[in-house]
Amino acid sequence: MSELREKLMYKPQNGYQDLSAEDTEAMNKYCEEYKHFLDAGKTERESVVTAIYLAETHGFKAFDENASYKPGDKIYYVNRDKEIYLAVMGKVPLSCGIHMSLAHTDSPRLDLKPQPLYEEGEMAWMKTRHYGYIRKYQWPNVPLAIHGVVVLSDGSTVIVKVGEDPRDPVFMAADLQPHLARSMESKPMDKAVLSEKLNLLVGGRPCRDEEGSDLVKLEVLRLLSENYGICEEDFISAELEAVPAAMARDLGFDRSFIASYGHDDRVCAFAGLKAILDIETPNKTALCVFSDKEEIGSEGVTGTKGAAMDRFLEKLCKMQGVDLRDCYANSFCLSADVTGAYDPNYAGQFDKHNMSRCNYGVVIKKYTGPGGKSNASDASAETVGFVRNLLNAKGVLWQAGEMGSNDEGSGGTLAKFVAQRDIDTVDVGVPLLSMHAPCEIAAKLDCYMTYKAVKAVFEA
Repeated sequence: MSELREKLMYKPQNGYQDLSAEDTEAMNKYCEEYKHFLDAGKTERESVVTAIYLAETHGFKAFDENASYKPGDKIYYVNRDKEIYLAVMGKVPLSCGIHMSLAHTDSPRLDLKPQPLYEEGEMAWMKTRHYGYIRKYQWPNVPLAIHGVVVLSDGSTVIVKVGEDPRDPVFMAADLQPHLARSMESKPMDKAVLSEKLNLLVGGRPCRDEEGSDLVKLEVLRLLSENYGICEEDFISAELEAVPAAMARDLGFDRSFIASYGHDDRVCAFAGLKAILDIETPNKTALCVFSDKEEIGSEGVTGTKGAAMDRFLEKLCKMQGVDLRDCYANSFCLSADVTGAYDPNYAGQFDKHNMSRCNYGVVIKKYTGPGGKSNASDASAETVGFVRNLLNAKGVLWQAGEMGSNDEGSGGTLAKFVAQRDIDTVDVGVPLLSMHAPCEIAAKLDCYMTYKAVKAVFEA
């Protein structure tokens, strides 16, 4: 009977049961590198800067449309400092297609409004607008750092990053004390804390030797001018993001998890980056993409809906006399994005027969989307079969899973925007606990297996 069960029944299992000492050592090393990546790149711009640095240390060079490239050449192309495309040229022509890993590096956060700074109650505050799908009640009382860029009146750009160094100040949206919150506590969770209340406390000391109103605001402006050359009008041409100030940390007595802001989706972005840095000359050209704006629908010139991918790959194809449409039709993409991990504290939100578990490996998701697969690309049986058989052949631990129960909702990914280009694609990724919270949880084993999965596709 045991042989029959072994032959016929699909039984995913906790990966630690068979994890070799060699893989354990490699996993721990990989996760230390990943934590450094998380801390260095808390925004999409910073992720691109970090990727460029690591790529150049591994022999990648900026794309030159007047050059010609041979198998094994390593190039990167940057779109407006928020997207990056890293390619290793393959042995076969681009008419045979490419193997792609696509992930996003934007994460839910609080963006400063174009006119953020005001004074109220003799305190200085900055108004925010939340970015992406957050549970607003989770964001008060969290120490935040401000990252971003400001374009000044003379056209120069100033980089702002304050709150990460232990010597830096941090910022915070204050919450109402429980003694006065009876009316709040009777409200639905999505109404208890309103987005317009997520204003950051940024100062409390009035400017000396000045008269009139808004002296605390003026003191903040004085400090900003002194440190960054910023005046109030400069906020209008700024991209400033408030993100959790905490660093990535091991979680659990056994250190088997990583707690950090921004696992969604830098955990998959780093898997793609590390994989493309580690491969030699692939058969098909390998492409790792960091995309932007996924959390708000992949809109704009730096989102996957934009034309930057087409522009870059069309230039590469032109060098070989290849029609971009032929390249796309023969390509394959891993839409690498996270999914919800089973949480036994909220068991009713999951389908126990199709849920994703921590420590069971990278998740293959045939489709996403709420209810009737809304907004999903729904990968074909052949596409899923290719990935499943490849991962089995390469000894990569994987599991099949969904975001959660049909009637509880779901999430979207980049897959459908790739599929619209006539590219076979399937969603894979890391299961997370506390997704979209200021601090998310990922299992180290799943992070490492996602890297191995991407690397297997690049080398296929």
